[in-house]
Amino acid sequence: MKRTHLPLNGLRVLDAAARHLSFTRAADELAVTPAAVGQQIRALEDTLGVVLFRRTTKGLELTPEGEAGLDALRHGFLQFEDAVRAMQAGQSSKSLTIAAPRDLSEKWLMPRLADIARRDGNLRFVLISADDPIDFTEANLDLAVHWGEGPGNHEGEAIESDGMVTVECPGGGADTRISWPGCLNDPDVSLVRVGDAGLALDAAAQGLGRATVPALIAARDLAVGRVTMIGEPRPYRMGYWLVAPLPQWRQKKVKALVEALTR
Repeated sequence: MKRTHLPLNGLRVLDAAARHLSFTRAADELAVTPAAVGQQIRALEDTLGVVLFRRTTKGLELTPEGEAGLDALRHGFLQFEDAVRAMQAGQSSKSLTIAAPRDLSEKWLMPRLADIARRDGNLRFVLISADDPIDFTEANLDLAVHWGEGPGNHEGEAIESDGMVTVECPGGGADTRISWPGCLNDPDVSLVRVGDAGLALDAAAQGLGRATVPALIAARDLAVGRVTMIGEPRPYRMGYWLVAPLPQWRQKKVKALVEALTR
């Protein structure tokens, strides 16, 4: 019999019925009806071409054919349980691999991971600098941060934000617009161009001009007075999302991290 055609559900019913020598008690254990147990046993007998149980005046008893395979069957179920525990071990792992844009990691993510790690000294983080598109299979990622209008093709949760803010150095800097890929400024009229929003923020802090950047990236620098905000935050259609494919998203450790990062 091919491995893919193994009647696993019927074998599970056989094990329960053999232990109890009762279809009724086996049904109670499996949360099904006695009739369903009987149907599974008859289907298994048809598949195997042997009789597994006989009814006698003393009740239900195993045939020699049914008894012959029980030890191997139960050993196999124990191995299945070991396999499941091994696969679930990653759920209790304290190591998480996260991909995020460099500037967001520096300005927003790493300080929060440090706070989370202080509350649980067993946590371990692997941080990868990555922009879209994010390849979860290649990097063996647990979670990523995506900049966009939604989570894209993955499961996701938005990181709450005020949108975009325009900043400059305290006391005012050069009246120059600083641009970065994806910024709101027109790069053709900007005199200073940098690689990402974090560098734009740093350039503004040094007095090179004014930068419009995501509020998440500017929050800590604004809080400590490294830069000052011009005007009010502006809502923006795009934002940062915590994302992962469904299998990773379902992991307990990923759920816990998402909750900690978005609270």
